[in-house]
Amino acid sequence: MDMETRDERDWLRPRGSNQSGMSQFNERVVLQAIRLHASLPKAELARLTNLSTQTVSLIINRLHDDGLVMKLAPLRGKVGQPSVPMALDPDGAFFIGIKIGRRSVDVLLVDFAGAVRARSSLAYRYPDPDTLFGEIDTQLRAIGAMLGPARAARLSGIGVAAPLGLGGWQALLNCDPGQADQWDRIDIRARIQAMTALPVAFAKDTMAACVAEVVAGRGRSVPSFVYVFVGTFIGGGLVLNSSVHAGAHGNAGALGSLPLERAAPGMRALPAQLLSAASLFNLEQLYAAAGLDDSAAYDARALQAPWLAHTEAWLDDAARALALAVHSANCLLDLNEVVIDGSAHAGLLARLLEAVNAALAHYSWEGTQRPTLLSGSIGADARAIGAALLPLHANFAPDRELFLKILKSGDMQWQSTQS
Repeated sequence: MDMETRDERDWLRPRGSNQSGMSQFNERVVLQAIRLHASLPKAELARLTNLSTQTVSLIINRLHDDGLVMKLAPLRGKVGQPSVPMALDPDGAFFIGIKIGRRSVDVLLVDFAGAVRARSSLAYRYPDPDTLFGEIDTQLRAIGAMLGPARAARLSGIGVAAPLGLGGWQALLNCDPGQADQWDRIDIRARIQAMTALPVAFAKDTMAACVAEVVAGRGRSVPSFVYVFVGTFIGGGLVLNSSVHAGAHGNAGALGSLPLERAAPGMRALPAQLLSAASLFNLEQLYAAAGLDDSAAYDARALQAPWLAHTEAWLDDAARALALAVHSANCLLDLNEVVIDGSAHAGLLARLLEAVNAALAHYSWEGTQRPTLLSGSIGADARAIGAALLPLHANFAPDRELFLKILKSGDMQWQSTQS
């Protein structure tokens, strides 16, 4: 099966219907086809969506009138009338993605074509609620002012990505317990909803990153995989048949909590978890202990002296711990691929991928198949971009099941203003 056929199988389900009463659904099917192929003439859209040429023509006319699609230059050189490719109009709609992390908050403005049009970030040692929500409110107002009244009217929603237990792991982070306990009483979605008339959706941060990889990255060609995101704390997600699997409690793919050894009666401490060995927080600690700037864990300095020696030590430990997690997950799930991404510099992530591959060679694969490791394609913005994709899918994609499962897993409600 060639790649184009596989893409059509995985990404253009469900097909459109030529029956009456399906206009909005068919519009979403057509928009998704254009999104996944960048631009398409009407005849090709009809073939891919299983809609009649007349139906596609009517849909395209409506979408064009609504400012959601635009005509590109005609394709000439073939027999007959030149075909006119249709593409998404980047200004057709806008979405805001907010990533709340343990080290920073990012606010992105994403356009209808998926490009990041504006960004802001605030770094901190630990997220203080008043400071953090004040920054988000400021940035939401700034985005509205930047867009102006006409384009601001095309803002379709806000997605928020954050750890489910933002106040957890207090000892590791060396934070004030009182400050950490505040987060247990805060409804993040509700706090942000109070700032805006736009609908606000919430998802676990690593699940949002996984959504970005499914929609805009490896997921376009790989239908099932374990997703790993190496951030301040390592986490992940599980993708089965091109859909993010949320799990019973919205925490499927919580790789950071995997134990690294067997528990036994009388142990002085509980077994260490993967996040205690393979998180960028551990790299920060190595730098700090050596009197170095620990923010280098997130940029190119990690592969330069004097940080490099400590990076090498972290890579060895993190890779061995990750290899154990990959082997265990693969024995349970029997998947062909594992995708590794993160908020570190691309060069460091590439080194980590190499090191995990080498560490996997020390395991027996008898009775199972060794998976292929793939680099993630989104990078540090994956969580914020994934958050922005939540309102995009809610309002413009036919496969709402992915969106609704993610919201249900976070026990949050989407208050849609769309019909």
